[in-house]
Amino acid sequence: MADKTAPKKKAGAFDIRVVIAALIGIYGLVLTILGIVEKQPEIDKAAGININLWGGIAMLVFAALFVAWARLRPIVVPTGSTDSDGAAGE
Repeated sequence: MADKTAPKKKAGAFDIRVVIAALIGIYGLVLTILGIVEKQPEIDKAAGININLWGGIAMLVFAALFVAWARLRPIVVPTGSTDSDGAAGE
Protein backbone atom coordinates (compact mmCIF):
# COMPACT_ATOMS: atom_id res chain seq x y z
CA MET A 1 0.00 0.00 0.00
CA ALA A 2 1.26 3.44 -0.88
CA ASP A 3 2.51 5.69 1.89
CA LYS A 4 0.11 8.64 2.11
CA THR A 5 2.61 10.77 4.01
CA ALA A 6 5.18 10.88 1.21
CA PRO A 7 6.99 14.21 1.08
CA LYS A 8 5.76 16.57 -1.62
CA LYS A 9 7.36 19.63 -3.12
CA LYS A 10 5.90 22.60 -5.00
CA ALA A 11 7.22 23.31 -8.51
CA GLY A 12 7.78 27.00 -7.64
CA ALA A 13 9.86 28.93 -10.16
CA PHE A 14 10.01 25.91 -12.46
CA ASP A 15 6.26 26.05 -13.03
CA ILE A 16 5.67 26.82 -16.72
CA ARG A 17 2.94 29.30 -15.80
CA VAL A 18 5.51 31.49 -14.03
CA VAL A 19 7.80 31.43 -17.08
CA ILE A 20 4.92 32.33 -19.42
CA ALA A 21 3.82 35.11 -17.06
CA ALA A 22 7.35 36.54 -16.95
CA LEU A 23 7.69 36.62 -20.73
CA ILE A 24 4.25 38.14 -21.31
CA GLY A 25 4.86 40.59 -18.46
CA ILE A 26 8.14 41.79 -20.00
CA TYR A 27 6.49 42.29 -23.40
CA GLY A 28 3.55 44.02 -21.74
CA LEU A 29 5.83 46.36 -19.83
CA VAL A 30 7.69 47.31 -23.02
CA LEU A 31 4.43 47.91 -24.90
CA THR A 32 3.02 49.98 -22.03
CA ILE A 33 6.11 52.19 -21.95
CA LEU A 34 5.98 52.59 -25.73
CA GLY A 35 2.30 53.48 -25.50
CA ILE A 36 2.96 56.13 -22.87
CA VAL A 37 5.68 57.88 -24.92
CA GLU A 38 3.87 57.48 -28.27
CA LYS A 39 3.41 60.60 -30.41
CA GLN A 40 -0.05 61.64 -31.59
CA PRO A 41 0.61 61.11 -35.34
CA GLU A 42 1.41 57.46 -34.63
CA ILE A 43 -1.77 57.09 -32.56
CA ASP A 44 -3.80 58.60 -35.41
CA LYS A 45 -2.58 55.82 -37.72
CA ALA A 46 -4.50 53.34 -35.53
CA ALA A 47 -7.83 55.18 -35.74
CA GLY A 48 -7.01 57.25 -32.67
CA ILE A 49 -6.56 54.25 -30.37
CA ASN A 50 -3.28 53.93 -28.49
CA ILE A 51 -2.99 50.22 -29.27
CA ASN A 52 0.45 49.85 -27.70
CA LEU A 53 -0.80 51.19 -24.39
CA TRP A 54 -3.98 49.09 -24.31
CA GLY A 55 -2.19 45.98 -25.56
CA GLY A 56 0.54 46.41 -22.95
CA ILE A 57 -1.96 46.87 -20.15
CA ALA A 58 -3.87 43.77 -21.29
CA MET A 59 -0.65 41.75 -21.33
CA LEU A 60 0.27 42.95 -17.83
CA VAL A 61 -3.17 41.95 -16.54
CA PHE A 62 -2.85 38.56 -18.25
CA ALA A 63 0.59 38.03 -16.68
CA ALA A 64 -0.76 38.98 -13.25
CA LEU A 65 -3.58 36.45 -13.65
CA PHE A 66 -1.07 33.73 -14.56
CA VAL A 67 1.04 34.51 -11.48
CA ALA A 68 -2.05 34.50 -9.27
CA TRP A 69 -3.11 31.16 -10.76
CA ALA A 70 0.35 29.69 -10.10
CA ARG A 71 0.32 30.96 -6.50
CA LEU A 72 -3.24 29.91 -5.67
CA ARG A 73 -3.06 26.45 -7.29
CA PRO A 74 0.60 25.36 -7.20
CA ILE A 75 1.71 22.18 -8.90
CA VAL A 76 2.70 19.62 -6.27
CA VAL A 77 5.47 17.24 -7.28
CA PRO A 78 5.95 14.05 -5.24
CA THR A 79 9.53 13.49 -4.15
CA GLY A 80 10.99 10.01 -4.19
CA SER A 81 9.12 6.75 -4.61
CA THR A 82 5.74 6.40 -2.92
CA ASP A 83 5.59 2.63 -3.48
CA SER A 84 7.57 0.55 -0.96
CA ASP A 85 6.90 -2.82 -2.73
CA GLY A 86 9.08 -2.02 -5.74
CA ALA A 87 6.06 -2.43 -8.03
CA ALA A 88 6.31 0.95 -9.69
CA GLY A 89 5.69 -0.51 -13.16
CA GLU A 90 2.27 -1.96 -12.33
